Amino acid sequence: MISRKSIGVSVAVLSSLAFPAMADNCTGYDVLVAQTVETTDLGKGQTLTVWKNHSVVTSEDSMYKALAGECSGTILTTPDGKPQSMGYCARRDKDGDTASISWHVAPGADKGMWKITGGTGKYSGKQGSGWFQNVLSDGKMSLAKWGGTCN
Repeated sequence: MISRKSIGVSVAVLSSLAFPAMADNCTGYDVLVAQTVETTDLGKGQTLTVWKNHSVVTSEDSMYKALAGECSGTILTTPDGKPQSMGYCARRDKDGDTASISWHVAPGADKGMWKITGGTGKYSGKQGSGWFQNVLSDGKMSLAKWGGTCN
């Protein structure tokens, strides 16, 4: 008799062989400090939170070495307690060149996804996408680790 655990392990191994994971070619950290946060109770266990943060991104292995700007987004929390969120970040470097991303976190997920949406100067025409995960939160401040493919 084949157990469910064996089937799960087999599927995981086969999936990794059929679809090899692409290694991140860019990684870094995003330091976020809350500017505004407003939560609206929608009733029946739902809330909608709108927020805006200061953001500083650092990376040792990509062209996104040091950028500062803002991120904003919304978080919808449903009666099942699984929040989902989405938003945008726009940042600029010391030369004034800008880089923007969109991001989202699926319901109940602990990692989010980001995608480059535009840029100016050295960031113009760049493409990329990846993941991010919160690694530290302390009141109004948080730190997220990120990685992905940057071209």
